[in-house]
Amino acid sequence: MRRGLELLSSMRFSISLLTVICIASVIGTVLKQGEPLVNYVNQFGPFWAPLFLNLKLNAVYSASWFLLILAFLVVSTSLCIARNTPKILADLKVYKENVREQSLKAFHHRAEAEIGGEAGVRAREIGEALSGGGWKVRLQQRENGWMVAAKRGAANKIGYIAAHSAIVLICLGGLLDGDMIVRAQMWMGGKVPFTGNGTIADVPASSRLGPGNPTFRGNLLVAEGTQSGTAILNQTDGILLQELPFTIELKKFIVGYYSTGMPKLFASDIVIHDRETGQSVPARVEVNHPVSWRGIDIFQSSFDDGGSSVTLDAVPVNGGEPFEVKGTIGGSAQLTRGKGTPADKLTLEFTGLRVINVENFGNDGKGGVDARKVDLRDALDARLGAGNKTQNKKELRNVGPSISYKLRDAAGQAREFNNYMLPVDLGDGVPVFLLGERDNPADGYRFLRIPADENGKLDGFVRVRQALADPALRAEAVKRYAAKVTDPARPELARQLAASTGRALDMFAGAGPAPKGKPVSGLQAISDFMEATLPEAERQRAGEVLIRILNGALFELTQLSRERAGLAPLEPNDKTQAFMTQAVLALSDAQAYPEPVAFELKDFQQVQASVFQVTRGPGRNVVYLGCALLILGVFAMLYVRERRLWCWVAPSAGGAGSRCTMALSSNRKTLDADREFDALKQQLLGIKE
Repeated sequence: MRRGLELLSSMRFSISLLTVICIASVIGTVLKQGEPLVNYVNQFGPFWAPLFLNLKLNAVYSASWFLLILAFLVVSTSLCIARNTPKILADLKVYKENVREQSLKAFHHRAEAEIGGEAGVRAREIGEALSGGGWKVRLQQRENGWMVAAKRGAANKIGYIAAHSAIVLICLGGLLDGDMIVRAQMWMGGKVPFTGNGTIADVPASSRLGPGNPTFRGNLLVAEGTQSGTAILNQTDGILLQELPFTIELKKFIVGYYSTGMPKLFASDIVIHDRETGQSVPARVEVNHPVSWRGIDIFQSSFDDGGSSVTLDAVPVNGGEPFEVKGTIGGSAQLTRGKGTPADKLTLEFTGLRVINVENFGNDGKGGVDARKVDLRDALDARLGAGNKTQNKKELRNVGPSISYKLRDAAGQAREFNNYMLPVDLGDGVPVFLLGERDNPADGYRFLRIPADENGKLDGFVRVRQALADPALRAEAVKRYAAKVTDPARPELARQLAASTGRALDMFAGAGPAPKGKPVSGLQAISDFMEATLPEAERQRAGEVLIRILNGALFELTQLSRERAGLAPLEPNDKTQAFMTQAVLALSDAQAYPEPVAFELKDFQQVQASVFQVTRGPGRNVVYLGCALLILGVFAMLYVRERRLWCWVAPSAGGAGSRCTMALSSNRKTLDADREFDALKQQLLGIKE
């Protein structure tokens, strides 16, 4: 037991614990904490992800092993302080005046000189001079002389106690403000995390913590016009509910923006309703400006949607039918596709509404490297200097609202979509609607870019898409195109061109024969056809001809769709050409869109919600005290030198006058010690260098 206690209170054991804590902190910094399981599986694979979760590396700072190491560090450092503090305090009272004269001659800093006068008088004069210089002095009279013992810089040893006590206080503060007390209630109080679904009212009492809980850190979501007094404490295997001694009512959530559209202010005007006294206190919570009530700090953590109502139009981009659907963010609606069988049932989940979307349109939308500008001086100039310099230019622009939703099939598989409400000018001359989709939340969105018509809407594209699916309209467009570009005197050329154009348009629409059984359409169908039927040397020239024919037929198809809608035909100008170029690409890409329709945000009524972080941290003041002690202790140990000085004053050998032997001891050999000893020699002994 004695050996175990010796090991536990040793410095090497504490340093080992500190090393483990540092490594764990690095892991907790590099590895994102509190992410869903699927994110870890996507990033690290099915083998490492469960291993990381079993080791609680996804929640390092609340893991049992981390808290246990922290507790052992507290115990080890406390034992170290308890073992060494009595020795340090006893050493502070000791002047070591019993040192022999012969021992003084072994010191690095030593000097001897004849000082004259009677030994007792000279010893008292030396003691008074040292006391006036801030030294603590003790005189000892012996049979053959006087010993003057002085010391200075005792704060160096006090710094040792302060620094080690600071480590204990900081660790205790971390334990108090961490999950230790909450976990203690789970272990000994029968509290279990709630893992089911439902509202707050559905959570049982076994998953709720009372208002008297001494320490917690949770999140509280409050929508505008509502109030809540129950915070959510996220655990690795579920949630716990923390009842607050008050409720928070959100009057208004405020967002301020810069001229670029970037947010500059997040604030919440709230009213705190005290449950015990019934008092109502208005307050404003801003980022980095929390509000405190009954020892609980209320921080502006983030914001969310509070149940905004949205109206969506189903846009038929891949053969569907238009319709309208309404819902609220966080809600869902039931849809049916195909033949309406149970397998064709879909759930439309309204996941998010963003009113402001700021994107970077810098560098003229161009990527890549200009080889003429790649030189060392430009590269260094772009990276040196002020910290706000950047190599790439930024042009931040607000592109308007967007809607996010999921379509979940009967098997529970979901695909996520993100569509912008307004067309975006990407620098190509034609504003486009961006329709994003992704299969995995860890992936980025893939966008279908649909050109806006002259009214800034999707109607023009939808008309062309529906006309492309109509065989009769395709045939009429082919007939018109062939008649327009051939000589009326040569009808055989018109028939040949019509046959080629009709085949190209059918392949583009997905109605033609698929080579080698490939069910493709769009430009990919044209490419596969040429690879299967033409020699490689002829493909480039034939491709140019086919694309020219296809573009002409699609233009006539567009004019036909406008004619049937009662609209004036498009003028053949640069604007029309840019629209048709983007429309051809969109029609080709639309064949790969995973759903028959895309939902366009038509109207919305936004309801904001604030996410507050509510904390009760009794360890905060303990940590502050520990930090203050750590600063004082480190400065005391680094910048305060402990020195001891001895002066042996004895009568001279000849009996006339006195002789003094002086020695200085310092815990560190520095130039300051050399200069101080030289000054003392000159002051006390009259020795000049």
